[in-house]
Amino acid sequence: MPNKTAQTRKPRIALMGEFSAGKSTLTHLLVGLEPLPVRVTATRLPPVWISYGPTSAVRVDLEGIETPVSLDKIDDVPLEDTAFIRLSLPAEALELCDIIDMPGISDPNMPSDVWRALMPEVDGVIWCTHATQAWRQSEAAAWESIRAELPGPSTLLITHFDKLHEDTDKTRVLKRVVREAGDTFKSVYPISLLQAISAGDDMEVWEASGADAFVENLIEYLVRWAAPTCEDGPTAANVLALEAARDRGRTSSPTPDTILQARVVPRRVKRERHSVRPERVKLDLG
Repeated sequence: MPNKTAQTRKPRIALMGEFSAGKSTLTHLLVGLEPLPVRVTATRLPPVWISYGPTSAVRVDLEGIETPVSLDKIDDVPLEDTAFIRLSLPAEALELCDIIDMPGISDPNMPSDVWRALMPEVDGVIWCTHATQAWRQSEAAAWESIRAELPGPSTLLITHFDKLHEDTDKTRVLKRVVREAGDTFKSVYPISLLQAISAGDDMEVWEASGADAFVENLIEYLVRWAAPTCEDGPTAANVLALEAARDRGRTSSPTPDTILQARVVPRRVKRERHSVRPERVKLDLG
């Protein structure tokens, strides 16, 4: 594996959290399709490492041996001797980063060493916590055990935020999560992933879902990762990737590429700007 501090490769972002927190739905949002099963049996999936390329899937065993698997059978791989599944997809977002969908940390049938074995390869984490039981002690303990080893910034998503119907409940949960976990994450965002996926071309719905601010922050981080240390701005290859995403136009499902085309590229990827500075989200909680 390449050294994780080298900028000759794309960053690797792990999606983490407890079971049913929305990790697979987040994968759908980011890559623009639904590559992973979301039914209950998906709890038995090992880590799924998703990279850019022609559609294919292989199982990587504990000895590093790769065996092709059918896309509709990846939840049937033997967990006991599988290190991870390597999935390739021609999704534009994957031109900017690899995504590693981790198993739920709270599954009693899933030993923690299944996902911990891949943590040395991870640069940053997007942690999903379910709004109705946000930031449980088990999540806080797991996060505390790994966060110090991550070289890049990490984000906390309060998912299923639409399940909180009263504004007072939303404010209470957001305040508590920011108070308890905000100092250990770069950013904290409340989000309704299903609302974001169903938004289509409706930018008002997309923004109301909370996805707009989160995705824009993520894209800025990925651009900054690719920028040289001399602060000359994004590399030529990165600019071309962003412009290609913009030029391909919008899709029916909002993805990071949708936002690139609609908002980020025209404003941020410009030669006269010498750096990209994503900042921590500012929460007006009163």
